Amino acid sequence: MDPLVATLVLVSATLHPLWNLLVKRSPRPEGAFFILTVQLSLFGLIHALVIGADILAAAEVWPLILVSVAGQILYGTSLLTTLKRGDISAYYPIVRASPLFIVVVGFLVFGERYDTSLLFAIALVLAGGFVLLYRRGTRFLDDPRTLGFAVLAMCGTGVYSLADSRLMQTIEPPVLFFWVEITCAPIYAVLYRRVGIGPNFLRGVGTLLARPFHTLLLTSMVYGSYILILTAYEMGGDVAAVTSVRQASIPLSVILGGLLLREGSTGRRLIASLILALGIVLIVTGG
Repeated sequence: MDPLVATLVLVSATLHPLWNLLVKRSPRPEGAFFILTVQLSLFGLIHALVIGADILAAAEVWPLILVSVAGQILYGTSLLTTLKRGDISAYYPIVRASPLFIVVVGFLVFGERYDTSLLFAIALVLAGGFVLLYRRGTRFLDDPRTLGFAVLAMCGTGVYSLADSRLMQTIEPPVLFFWVEITCAPIYAVLYRRVGIGPNFLRGVGTLLARPFHTLLLTSMVYGSYILILTAYEMGGDVAAVTSVRQASIPLSVILGGLLLREGSTGRRLIASLILALGIVLIVTGG
């Protein structure tokens, strides 16, 4: 992997757990997700206008944009349900296991071929991520529905990552951001109303609108995190390798959890972090 591409992905991985932490602390995450979606579309529009990108170029790739939208909706709704029903330390590694989905789909559907060294490195990253956040006494199959939502969130991440990596060959990152998020916003609003959380959803929207600085900071972190990923794709970054290096966010999330929630098992988690880091090094250096 090109060093500049690797740097972009690692910076994105640093931002990811920070904004996730802010969303998790929101008392009404549905409203937070909706406001984020609307503001992300505005960020994308403004960014596209500033750099002179052709917003209408998306008309040539609408089917692929709709695939990205479907992946985002599957990810967003499944992630919120997983966080509500289960322990993040048990299910977050599953949600972040999208490289497995990408490699399998790339091989079976798109005819991709991966070097053994890259597959080994991806396996190290995933193994390190799971061990890092494993907690004694956790049994995934005790709640198969929550496990199912976590797997769906993982698949959603894989779907939009595959679509976005190909879209970056045709349109520019802010153009993709604008059309995907502006399409997702009304879908989220309808879904949240249909599942009976309308009042909480509206209160969540009101809470965020009353805190404009907090909301803009959150949106900026989300936008910055994924615009770096899209730029990495635009520069030729392999989707399986990019999504694997993004798992560097896992040890940072553990550090934040240790500092803010005073979680233990430092020794085991340090070992797991080293396994994950080794996998990242192998990906970055090409094995």
